[in-house]
Amino acid sequence: MSKPNHCTPETRLAEAGIALPEVANALGHYEPYVIVGSQLMTSGQFPYLNGELMYKGQLGRDHTLLEGYAACRLAALNAIAQLKQACGELSRIKQIYRLEGVLSVHESCGEHPQALDGASDLLLQVFGEAGRHSRMIWTNPVMPLNSLCLVYLFAELYAD
Repeated sequence: MSKPNHCTPETRLAEAGIALPEVANALGHYEPYVIVGSQLMTSGQFPYLNGELMYKGQLGRDHTLLEGYAACRLAALNAIAQLKQACGELSRIKQIYRLEGVLSVHESCGEHPQALDGASDLLLQVFGEAGRHSRMIWTNPVMPLNSLCLVYLFAELYAD
């Protein structure tokens, strides 16, 4: 099946006035993404903006649900930037089929799936129907860099 040439993810980003952030460097001895066959998987992406981690601490203690939504959206934007670096143009992505989010959540907060909606909603906005995905949410009491969240994406690429 060939790539559709109508409204591309890049076009949707531009129309929404959304710029992709600069791709962050890996924090350890791993690849920021891996492509196996037609499958593309990102490593965890933080809510960085201009090289600065924007959301630290726990959802429900240090951040509201609305801030958690914004953090997950920003982490997903960084993951989209990672996808673009991996495949050159986002229109090469046939389907985002899996979103995994890891959030630092205070024990009193049970609404963290709504925070991860920030990532889900962005994927749908940018990729349209190709952004429909399954997802998993994890909680972790101690996060790298004290980040509020990490987002991982799994995508299928069109054949060249």
